[in-house]
Amino acid sequence: MPAGTERRPDRIELATQSGGCSSGSTLREAAELAGKSDVLARYDADYPKGPHDQPQSMCPAFGSLRVGLRMRRTATILSGSACCVYGLTFTSHFYGAKRSVGYVPFSSETLVTGKLFEDIRDAVHQLADPALYDTVIVTNLCVPTASGVPLQLLPDQINGVRIIGIDVPGFGVPTHAEAKDVLAGAMLSYARKEAEQGPVAAPKQRPDRPSVTLLGEMFPADPPGIGLLLEPLGLAAGPVVPTREWRELYAALDCAAVAAIHPFYTASIREFEAAGRSVVGSAPVGADGTAAWLDAIGAACGIAQGKVDAAKNRFIPAIRGALAAKPIAGRITVSGYEGSELLVARLLIESGADVPYVGTACPRTVWSDPDRDWLEAHGCRVQYRASLEQDIAAVEEFGPDLAIGTTPVVQHAKQKAIPALYFTNLISARPLMGPAGAGSLALVVNAALANQARFDKMTRFFDGVGTGPSAGVWETTPVDRPEFKAKYAAKRIAAAKAEESVGV
Repeated sequence: MPAGTERRPDRIELATQSGGCSSGSTLREAAELAGKSDVLARYDADYPKGPHDQPQSMCPAFGSLRVGLRMRRTATILSGSACCVYGLTFTSHFYGAKRSVGYVPFSSETLVTGKLFEDIRDAVHQLADPALYDTVIVTNLCVPTASGVPLQLLPDQINGVRIIGIDVPGFGVPTHAEAKDVLAGAMLSYARKEAEQGPVAAPKQRPDRPSVTLLGEMFPADPPGIGLLLEPLGLAAGPVVPTREWRELYAALDCAAVAAIHPFYTASIREFEAAGRSVVGSAPVGADGTAAWLDAIGAACGIAQGKVDAAKNRFIPAIRGALAAKPIAGRITVSGYEGSELLVARLLIESGADVPYVGTACPRTVWSDPDRDWLEAHGCRVQYRASLEQDIAAVEEFGPDLAIGTTPVVQHAKQKAIPALYFTNLISARPLMGPAGAGSLALVVNAALANQARFDKMTRFFDGVGTGPSAGVWETTPVDRPEFKAKYAAKRIAAAKAEESVGV
């Protein structure tokens, strides 16, 4: 049995049979007993928990899985319960993945004996073909993590193919957005150590100017737009992390500064700082955001203030004009779990909207402070690690003309005849940065705001249908019989009292 795989059978059986995502405390206890306490402690520091100790969005491993599936010459292996692997692969292909996901099945016996680790090691050796892959990524889901499957014992490389093992349990990583950072940080750490040891492969395209690495996934049109903003400063937009191929990691590390567009990539930022790179928070969103961001980038890269002012004079009037040309009028609440919620709220406010609340499932970091300070100065309440209950309470409290949020928030708003938009597919899938992003939200937001009359009409038409005693499909409309309810309620109360008396 490989070192570190000896486990308590009773703990493993408990972790395997106790219900997966719904039993976080049991799984976490098992993981700590199985030798994963250091990993979980690091995750606690990097991704502090909120009011819930379990994710309220999709399985966090979906985030790291997508990062790997988007990278060229990269193979992915999942180790977890079959139902979890099925759900993750289904969702990844639903969102456009075009390659297979490897799976190493297990049983209680293979967990207890350490055979699962041997099976994973064999699978990695079979898959590590340098003609096909630069990297093989192995991910432990909840149960293998709880059982202490030691991916750190896998070789660093096989036949020149890099091997990266990570643990992404639902009881340790709060959101799928932060799981992207788990894998991105692990790859940056590997690439940084490679670069420290000697020459590495050059990227396919390399700018002739110092570059600014962009941290966080964003709409494809945003990096070129940021590049236009940086050009007058003598800078170029560097790679977007998470990257699309391995060699881009070297270029990302070889930058003048890092722009933390998504400010919760804590592990990745740690690697950039270890490489001696400075990190700038916020993003070039709206007029105020773009001006402040250009100042911050200029300071971080040692650019003369005259150049920075010239760039601001060139772009800020254009952004203000774009905002004025497509105004947004109405009260809007914003919530989501992508990490760009504060940026969207800033853009809506500069477009003229009243945004009293923005909730994000991601945590507060120092790199989001510029956005938080600006929003609070404009009367917006910012809720980090927002729960579904808090997001819904904001809809109830503020009675918005439009609710932007996750699926259950959208459902709640529409049941109250309030127009609503799903953040992930309809808001974050649009450019936000610079002049191109200034008016990008206005079309979809104003169209949704204009739907209030349709909601009111539908509410009047369907008033009383499908609620209370008339819910369901009937040949004749049921008649409510409150006297029956009262009669059987009294019987239940009497039975409960009798049972309590017997117990005493």
